[in-house]
Amino acid sequence: MAFIVTTGASGRLGGRVAARLAAAGVRQRLVSRQPGRLAPLPAGAHAVGADYGDAGAVRQALEGASTVLFVSASESADRLDRHRTFVAAARDAGVGHLVYISFYGAAPQATFTLARDHWATEQCIRDSGLPFTFLRDNLYADFLPGMVGEDGVIRGPAGDGRVAAVAQDDIADAAAAVLLDPGAHEGATYDLTGPQALTLDEVAATLSGITGREVAYHDETLAEAYESRRCYDAPGWQVEAWVSTYLAIAAGELEAVSDAIPALTGHPATTLEELLSRE
Repeated sequence: MAFIVTTGASGRLGGRVAARLAAAGVRQRLVSRQPGRLAPLPAGAHAVGADYGDAGAVRQALEGASTVLFVSASESADRLDRHRTFVAAARDAGVGHLVYISFYGAAPQATFTLARDHWATEQCIRDSGLPFTFLRDNLYADFLPGMVGEDGVIRGPAGDGRVAAVAQDDIADAAAAVLLDPGAHEGATYDLTGPQALTLDEVAATLSGITGREVAYHDETLAEAYESRRCYDAPGWQVEAWVSTYLAIAAGELEAVSDAIPALTGHPATTLEELLSRE
């Protein structure tokens, strides 16, 4: 009997998708590195543990699946290698359709460094011969409040560039729609965005208006951006990823608004004001 595998099921996005599929009465196998975090399980689901870098465990977890939601691995220096291992295991397991959570503007020369890894993962999936659908998410609108420092300032070299950030609930709705009818979306790539592109000054003003906390945006120079992040003692690749997020905004690579959310879900994309008002 056909079933759907939902990976990253203990995470914010995978968990949302799993809940929607459960509500639709779908049988699921939920995959997580920490399956114990999945209790209580949605109806019609059971959990298995597998790390993307463990080919045998992944192959066993995906065996017999009609469709798989492939949520990208957590950020790490070896994430692309782990993705390649996952794709090869999915091919060997005979997966019927792979739905990959990619990133908006994924390309080999993307300013945002991790978007390059997403592009490489997409190419790996194409080369595997697996039927696929790519969901290219813009920045998560849910994470914008987390960009505010303790002093109430968003800092980064984004200039007056704009970002069409998208709500995770909207992504989950879109992903569920594709997973429930994968054949209708075979070979498609969807850019998932919010309904408007905002500057970080506008993001700060919206956060101030909704939360009541005074928030401002400081447009850092590149040197300032690297210096202000030195305190985190993070590896170089990660700091570059953080800074390049803002540089991608400045370059206009995250500003275009698509109609994919309403087209896939049947409802308008969520504005930042609406999202913040729900919390």
